[in-house]
Amino acid sequence: MDYKTSGVDIEAGYKSVELMKKYVKTTVRPEMLGGIGGFSGAFSAEAFKDMEHPVLLSGTDGVGTKLKLAFLMDRHDTVGIDCVAMCVNDVACAGGDPLFFLDYIACGKNYPEKIADIVKGVADGCRQAGAALVGGETAEMPGFYPEDEYDLAGFAVGVVDQKDMITGEDLQPGDVLIGLASSGVHSNGFSLVRKIFDMTPESLDTWYDELGGKLGDVLLAPTKIYVKALQSIRKEGVRIHACSHITGGGFYENVPRMLKDGVCARIEKDSYPVPPIFRLMQKKGNVDEKVMYNTYNMGIGMVLAVRPEDVEKTMDAVSAAGEYPYRIGSIVEGQKGVVLC
Repeated sequence: MDYKTSGVDIEAGYKSVELMKKYVKTTVRPEMLGGIGGFSGAFSAEAFKDMEHPVLLSGTDGVGTKLKLAFLMDRHDTVGIDCVAMCVNDVACAGGDPLFFLDYIACGKNYPEKIADIVKGVADGCRQAGAALVGGETAEMPGFYPEDEYDLAGFAVGVVDQKDMITGEDLQPGDVLIGLASSGVHSNGFSLVRKIFDMTPESLDTWYDELGGKLGDVLLAPTKIYVKALQSIRKEGVRIHACSHITGGGFYENVPRMLKDGVCARIEKDSYPVPPIFRLMQKKGNVDEKVMYNTYNMGIGMVLAVRPEDVEKTMDAVSAAGEYPYRIGSIVEGQKGVVLC
């Protein structure tokens, strides 16, 4: 008996590493030391040595049950983008620039080509964020995961000069809220999605005129990465007073996290177009509107607060970065929280 007969194929692990190397190389930054395959990832502090008070920021997250769609559709080259996005967007919310990323893949059986596809998506996300993919782990765990399934999580580290951190302390009544458009459902609330729709290959392959595409394609669209949009805003000299990444918990849970005591976020629901997928989900699943806004991003993946005089400059900077901004509300005096009207 050997390790392979127990279900763990070491040779497949070696092949996975060889296949993914070409994708990892596309994320290399000058500060990255060594290559893939070491016991740890090394990254030089040269990237932030000139900051007055450098602060390291970190974020970790996974893709959640959105992976079930990837399994059914046998498409694995985009969920890595989701994984990176969920981590680096949190780092960007604090005003930071992502430096490097590590991924963790746990699977029932190591299919090298599938693992390479997953890492290809991770590398795509890292390039979008400007982060180096410095390492990761692929754990083959027979008997723990079904052979055709896996889990995917990641960890990002970024940096910001302390004086440039986005903390919410600068918020003032009258500040304007700018929303950055999402690409759809992103990577939260898929347990409910899977209750609303039949999770079969036939259902996911169904064309919906109101979506302009097949259901599976729309649901699997990768999460937007907003790092470059926030960098573009900063380059224009605009100070972002507060920022929220709209993930699980939707507006009601995430927007208050960017607020200080004594102020409230007032958001106008009709100030931007809600993607058709959310209307379809609400109707087909008979989901209360408040539950939708308490579960999903409803078309806004990130919310920023800026001074009224900086609105136009902010909108232009976001557009220049290839994203779609909307003026969605304002900060008012009141009890800390969010009001949707």
